[in-house]
Amino acid sequence: MAKGPASAGTAGGNLPPLSLHVPEPPFRPGDPVDYSFLQIPAAGAFARPDEGCATEETHPLCHGLIRVLDEDHRAVGAWDPKLDAETMRRMLRVMALTRAFDDRMYRGQRQGKTSFYMKCTGEEATSVASAFAMDNEDMVFPSYRQQGILIARGYPIVEMINQIYSNRADKLKGRQLPIMYSSREHNFFTISGNLATQYPQAAGWAMASAIKGDTRIASTWIGEGSSAEGDAHAAFTFATVFNAPVVFNVVNNQWAISSFSGFAGGERSTFAARAIGYGIAGLRVDGNDALAVYAAARWAANRARAGKGPTLIEHFTYRAEGHSTSDDPSAYRSAHEQKEWPLGDPIMRLKQHLIALGEWSEDQHAVMDLELAEQVKAATKDAEKNGVLGHGLHHPFHTMFEDVFEDLPWHLQEQAEQAIRERRIKWPTWKEYE
Repeated sequence: MAKGPASAGTAGGNLPPLSLHVPEPPFRPGDPVDYSFLQIPAAGAFARPDEGCATEETHPLCHGLIRVLDEDHRAVGAWDPKLDAETMRRMLRVMALTRAFDDRMYRGQRQGKTSFYMKCTGEEATSVASAFAMDNEDMVFPSYRQQGILIARGYPIVEMINQIYSNRADKLKGRQLPIMYSSREHNFFTISGNLATQYPQAAGWAMASAIKGDTRIASTWIGEGSSAEGDAHAAFTFATVFNAPVVFNVVNNQWAISSFSGFAGGERSTFAARAIGYGIAGLRVDGNDALAVYAAARWAANRARAGKGPTLIEHFTYRAEGHSTSDDPSAYRSAHEQKEWPLGDPIMRLKQHLIALGEWSEDQHAVMDLELAEQVKAATKDAEKNGVLGHGLHHPFHTMFEDVFEDLPWHLQEQAEQAIRERRIKWPTWKEYE
């Protein structure tokens, strides 16, 4: 009887044993930081294809890096959106307000006024500049670091603080974790703690908009870690097949909760390059350059609105703070990373550009920062009148039975009335309440 071939795993095999590759970040706590391995092209190095171009024309942009602001703080190259000074000042102000808001809410969490908070320090341009590039009627499906979009669209920050504190004025009635905002009036879809769910939701909403013959598009954000979730790839497939008018944003800030981008595939290629495999347009942009982010977002929005389908934008940036107030980044990354990050800070870069144009000054910036800090302080005091964590100023008990059913089922009506009786709260019958 003939013998089968020798197995590679037996003594008779001649193949080397397999080994598992485990991604390892370039720097760990205590390590010196040297970012010279990053390929950072010069500002203005890439051409800007027509918004209606074939997807293949965007392939070089998936591996490059769209940059507008150069080392002398000038706007250069084909991607320069040529914004007027007033628009840039408004964009700068919203980014600075977002940072002031973050700082105040971080302190509030440390003071026990809320259980949880997530800052977007260093990433403000990825949301604010994108918001400026879109129409306010366009639907956004954010992740948990896009508070800048709400602020850019004029949502009152006192309402954001009410939600963070889950107090009696919280429009969501305490039903969401802090920072998971929602506003139908501002076309801001409810933030979900389940990562990447907003991608297929955005693709589906965009498909519905196309079915109705509407003119509104969708834009959605996740981090690079979440891009490894199956939901993201399902969304890419649907958007590709049905040519959905949607912009997919991946904010590559180098770190997920405590694992670096290599665990999401960042060692092998750029995140923008995933667009190539799905046959959609892709752009990779300097996420700390507000003008580059604006230009890329406007390009993608115009393309979607013209019926040319989805675009994937990778925002190459850095998470300057911890993942959340529950996270200590010093446990897993070098403390020198933020200081050495070669793309700088988005607020400082736009500020220096305006100063170079003669449209801003250090004194004006200092006055603005002080004014915004006072604005956030005043809003915080107004929100605290409605209660903070653990101080009992919450929504009335009966609201737990609201907003789930259009017509409350009989058994829940009985439960509501029984609960009210047991709590000895003077409250009308359910029908009288309605």
